Amino acid sequence: MRISVFGLGYVGCVSAACLASAGHEVVGVDVNPLKVDLVTRGLAPVVEERIGELTAEAVRSGALRATADVAEAVGSTDVSLVCVGTPSAPNGSLSTAYLERVAEQIGRALAAGTPAATETPTGTPAAVETPAGTPAPEPPAAGAGRHTVVFRSTMLPGTCEDLLVPILERESGLAAGTGFGVAVNPEFLREGTSVRDFFDPPKTVIGELDRASGDVVAALYEGLPGEVFRVPITVAEMTKYTDNAFHGLKISFANEIGAICQALGLDSHQVMDVFLADRKLNVSPAYLRPGFAFGGSCLPKDLRGLVYAARRADVSVPLLAHVLPSNDDHLRRAFELVTAAGGRRVGLFGLSFKPGTDDLRESPMVELAERLLGKGYDLRIYDANVSLSRLVGANRDYIASRLPHLGDLLSGSAGEVLAHADVCVVGCKDPDVLDALAGAGDRVIIDLVRLPDAAARRAHPGYVGLGW
Repeated sequence: MRISVFGLGYVGCVSAACLASAGHEVVGVDVNPLKVDLVTRGLAPVVEERIGELTAEAVRSGALRATADVAEAVGSTDVSLVCVGTPSAPNGSLSTAYLERVAEQIGRALAAGTPAATETPTGTPAAVETPAGTPAPEPPAAGAGRHTVVFRSTMLPGTCEDLLVPILERESGLAAGTGFGVAVNPEFLREGTSVRDFFDPPKTVIGELDRASGDVVAALYEGLPGEVFRVPITVAEMTKYTDNAFHGLKISFANEIGAICQALGLDSHQVMDVFLADRKLNVSPAYLRPGFAFGGSCLPKDLRGLVYAARRADVSVPLLAHVLPSNDDHLRRAFELVTAAGGRRVGLFGLSFKPGTDDLRESPMVELAERLLGKGYDLRIYDANVSLSRLVGANRDYIASRLPHLGDLLSGSAGEVLAHADVCVVGCKDPDVLDALAGAGDRVIIDLVRLPDAAARRAHPGYVGLGW
């Protein structure tokens, strides 16, 4: 199938490379010329396991290319996969500006020359579950049917049908469901393992305006494991928020248990091992490991968005409303451990919100660094995956607003940071960091990730675990 992918951030970049490697013809579209240039040269705009190799091979084979020309991309493809960002305001309200802009551009491109549509029955279907392994129906033949617009971006229920579909219809002069197809296909990709998650998804959710639109999306993922849920568009929009709210809740729950266990002199990981042994009544182990605060471009934003939507609907959600404050308290605990250590020269090991990536957006490590700098600490930072020259788009904009002098703080090796530090704050388990910490001597080590030798280090007077 011929696919245009709008937005070459994490979701778009991974989706484009993986779909191209699966045999589809893919063109990535982005307003940022740097991202377009990187993909054109076979380089991934993000740091992620396997994404570099997949991108290079897909570009080399001709299965993947990139452009800033929306009309050309839409006109040469059968499906547009929209993966642009939906950032939130401080009050949690969702910004749909990027979605609206792309919808306008795609609508105008459809009006300019996408093949006319064949008649397709309209109407939102009832929820249908398709067991894993069931062959997906064949989509309409390329060029003979209509273009299908698939929204992969995270958005609140009602956004697609009440906002984006009217924009597409206005700009194209066509009717959704007959002139073009529409679907919502939320992603469940975890940064750091997103390529693996793409090819081994926990589930595939297809919110379809009509059956033919859903058939097109189902064909994109034919052969992948996991259940396929074909549901109304609004249900699909809500599933991503539900998942991320629960992930944030699990992390905060584990961290609060860790804080209580530490205060009582207990090993929180032993407690959670017992808790997780109950596979019948309790939940899966994912995220249920006491550690540092959560962050990133999804969980905080989606929790704020869900709580904001609840408030607008006059629905009280005291538990969800306190997940982010609980997360902030865990960040405060880490900061207080540093201040209690007494040293003024601090080495920060790890800066991205998740190991193995360079995503700094809403990273708790960035927030911790910002607080330490604000209190006058002499800070040095090491993260093997973070290079100021490689940061692009929203990732670069975020760090420019929070740590504008990051280039002066970053060091080229873990050893240099260790040599500088009186207090070592460990936020990753990279091998070079572990090697450097072997020579930490009497330095204070504040462990935010539970180092592999944490149990042995607890006997050291300078070692402090965040929740164990």
